[in-house]
Amino acid sequence: MRSAVRLGGGLQATAAKAVTAYRREGVTGLKRGVAIVDAAQTGNPNGVPVTVGDPDRNNYAQWLRRYDVLDDEKRSALRARQQLFAVQPVISVVMPTYNPKPAWLIEAIESVRQQIYPNWELCIADDCSSDPEIRSILERYQREDSRIKIVLRSENGHISAASNSAIDIATGDWIALLDHDDLLSEQALFWVVEAINKAPDVRLIYSDEDKIDADGVRSGPYFKTDWNRPLFYSHNMISHLGVYQTALLREIGGFQIGMEGSQDYDLALRCIERIDDSQIHHIARVLYHWRVHSDSTAMSGDAKPYAQLAGERALKAHLLRRSIDASVEIVTGGYRVRYALPAQLPLVSLIIPTRNGLDLLRTCVQSILALTTYPDYEILIVDNGSDDPDTLAWLIAVQSDQRVRVLRDDRPFNYSALNNGAARHARGEVLGLLNNDLEVITPDWLDEMVSHALQPGIGAVGARLWYPDNTLQHAGVIVGLGGVAGHAHSRMLRHHSGYFGRASLLSAFSAVTAACLVIRKSIYDEVGGLNEVELEVAFNDVDLCLRVRELGYTNVLTPYAELYHYESATRGLDDTAEKSARFGREVRYMMERWESLLQRDPAYSPNLTLQHGDFSLAWPPRIETDVAS
Repeated sequence: MRSAVRLGGGLQATAAKAVTAYRREGVTGLKRGVAIVDAAQTGNPNGVPVTVGDPDRNNYAQWLRRYDVLDDEKRSALRARQQLFAVQPVISVVMPTYNPKPAWLIEAIESVRQQIYPNWELCIADDCSSDPEIRSILERYQREDSRIKIVLRSENGHISAASNSAIDIATGDWIALLDHDDLLSEQALFWVVEAINKAPDVRLIYSDEDKIDADGVRSGPYFKTDWNRPLFYSHNMISHLGVYQTALLREIGGFQIGMEGSQDYDLALRCIERIDDSQIHHIARVLYHWRVHSDSTAMSGDAKPYAQLAGERALKAHLLRRSIDASVEIVTGGYRVRYALPAQLPLVSLIIPTRNGLDLLRTCVQSILALTTYPDYEILIVDNGSDDPDTLAWLIAVQSDQRVRVLRDDRPFNYSALNNGAARHARGEVLGLLNNDLEVITPDWLDEMVSHALQPGIGAVGARLWYPDNTLQHAGVIVGLGGVAGHAHSRMLRHHSGYFGRASLLSAFSAVTAACLVIRKSIYDEVGGLNEVELEVAFNDVDLCLRVRELGYTNVLTPYAELYHYESATRGLDDTAEKSARFGREVRYMMERWESLLQRDPAYSPNLTLQHGDFSLAWPPRIETDVAS
């Protein structure tokens, strides 16, 4: 994890490269500088070089050939490993059917029969198919394999009722859900059982997934995060492969009639109400292949518009059962949860460090005062040594607005200390850390951010920030990107939604930028604020978020709070030997303090690269691929 410094030519050379980035882009450029050094000097941290701009670096077919092909040697290795599992439960694969294409039904059944892990049963409930060939296929398989059990329903009850019929005949300790035209990876149940052995308290397991067409060509992989409740409320990230403890499904009564179209989402929502987040486990492997055809949601979310409405109803019902005061609306790519603000609004203290830069500062403050709909806030401008007469005059004049205070702090620039000092003067129970080069876009930005920050278990809340040219500056931070941390989807065009909606849906990230960050003051104080000793300038926001996360809070990015960010334009150059050495110390501190997270950000997939912020493929993935070793 020290590769960015070591292979960048040592601390001095690494710092010099970072200073070049800082000249161009300010403090944020320091962070991006780490990515530049690491990408240029090391390629992939596991030794496989990736050429920047190489069109093949996101070639999924090639990636599969390299990292996802099982040969006889690997199959033998997996079979040998599973003999050592202390727990070898029966997995009941539940499959409702209704008039599937016979060839696809056969392929689905065969994908279960070909499982490397042998302790399974396949429970099929046919929902009164009108095609007589379906019954013939099912009865033939039941005769050929005693692990296959069928129930033939006498009337059509739709997918929830059929699924419950299949669950009724299941005898395994775990239930895996399989649609009648989809496929399981042959190693799917092996990795499920390995997870059960590694995490004995687990009660719900989900994996990554991709799509498969009529010719068997795989595409469109969804490499998911570990459990991410805000993202799950935005779309069904559990989906496939979903595996549930049988006792849990029986406890909630199985599938709910009337939720057809989003019955899996409703099922998962009701399950997570009964278990702890720690009992939900993600397997970072593609174990399920959605069949792509014209009527499948794998082809398009619009294939079943009723499904979105059912999902909206399921999510609303879940929030109501949890006594959460919130509304739900359908948005592009999923759902938006709007949390209600309390009747008594908390005061928010917005802290803005600055030095000169009147044009930017004035734009920032005036846009807040003129546009912000949240009524109860104060602005604390921390003047760190301004000497421009116009700036000084404006700082005096702006205080005629009772919402604005100016704190003079002439210490040498230390971003962490400036914010911590201002926080001690803050009257609000919520803090907002803001750069002086922001401009409000959405007037309800603060309402939105505060509504999340006040939710139990939520830590730091970040906003979606845009460059003046309407390309993306910030929509969450990926830990480990470029060596230490980098922005997800940096420079993405505004009309894009990001990787499976990550830039346009509510989502948890391990860190968000303090260019615009809202957090309860009690949490800020609990972690001791920003680290003003080891992290004076760079990475202090990332470190803050990771310490907040370490205490069990979830950091959230809301794309519905939007501002322009003009990128740290007022601090001047940072090109002295002393300042370069400081940056090197800050890089080293982050790499040592957070080494365990830098290769495995739980809000990002180990199958995606740490060299680019565009969610392209990792070569190789940061998971075990050589199962035979």
